Amino acid sequence: MHTRGNVIVGTRARATHKTINTGKMKVIIAIDSLKGSLTSAQACRAAEEGALQRWPAAEIVCLPVSDGGEGWLEAFEKGQPGRWHRQDVTVHDPLQREIHARYLQAQETAIIEIAEVCGLALLKADERDPLHATTYGLGELIAEAYLHGCRNFTIGLGGSATSDAGRGLTEALSPTLASLQAHCHFTIATDVTNPLLGPRGAAAVFAPQKGATPAMVQLLEERARAFAEDNARKMGTDSAMLPGAGAAGGLGYAFMQFLNAERRSGAELLLEALHFDSLIEGADLIITGEGQADQQTLMGKLPSIVLQYAKRAGVPCHLLAGRIDPATDFLSAGFCSTHCINPPTLPLSAAMQPEVARANLTATVSRL
Repeated sequence: MHTRGNVIVGTRARATHKTINTGKMKVIIAIDSLKGSLTSAQACRAAEEGALQRWPAAEIVCLPVSDGGEGWLEAFEKGQPGRWHRQDVTVHDPLQREIHARYLQAQETAIIEIAEVCGLALLKADERDPLHATTYGLGELIAEAYLHGCRNFTIGLGGSATSDAGRGLTEALSPTLASLQAHCHFTIATDVTNPLLGPRGAAAVFAPQKGATPAMVQLLEERARAFAEDNARKMGTDSAMLPGAGAAGGLGYAFMQFLNAERRSGAELLLEALHFDSLIEGADLIITGEGQADQQTLMGKLPSIVLQYAKRAGVPCHLLAGRIDPATDFLSAGFCSTHCINPPTLPLSAAMQPEVARANLTATVSRL
């Protein structure tokens, strides 16, 4: 292992992979969003520009990806063109304003991205209000899909502005809840393993990211606890402490408690749907990444799932990120190199600018 500028290269790791040939290369690009800077699609396009500079004759396969947050619908739609269908539906956003939301439908299956309905990106900075933000609109969207024949639901939990433990969702679904329980299957896509309550719960960990003060966090915790205890008494079961119950401000809890939802890794679900194992056949290298690479990256986030596919196929996998935790041993995990796209002296405020992030990503890939 040695360091080359901002690049950590594992020569021993690379030696176990196939040798890159001098003929036409096949390069796979699957980069998650750089939150606050670039969407996954934008990051992949920037990386593609760099790859074409480095290997002008290469076959470049770009796959916008998501682990369940923003970009979830586009990732599925672009991966399987013609299979998914759009429907515009009028629902309510976290502050109960009417908006148009989308879901993708394939026969009886609906793919839903909660960020489309109750996402933080729908609110201005001064509108963030986790005490009043509701998931009611998500329930409206699910009810609409049910009326259009959907009986299987795959729901990406990411980027929510809410912390209501799914209370709004259940209120909106109350007229059809019994039918949904009896006739439908729900899969929630999230890499979050936090429970609903406690120091690792939805309020304590995620509410501050949505604008909650310490006093608000305490109130949200009390509300969630009272809601869960009441449901446990009435239903005889309690999902509050299950892994993932704290996802999306407690939406994970509501889906598991009321709809018996199965929790899956969003990255795994997406890559399975995209037939990623087939796409990487014959590839010479894979480029993946995200905004910040740290120990959490190796605990089921999208780059680590991409790496699992790469290792099984014997394809070198490079990790790019806006920030890289030097204490995390990515090379031992199997990445053949890691690349921080930002120069060490670049201020964070500048690095977060989309045009800067785009240029740095392109330049980094062009030097691979």
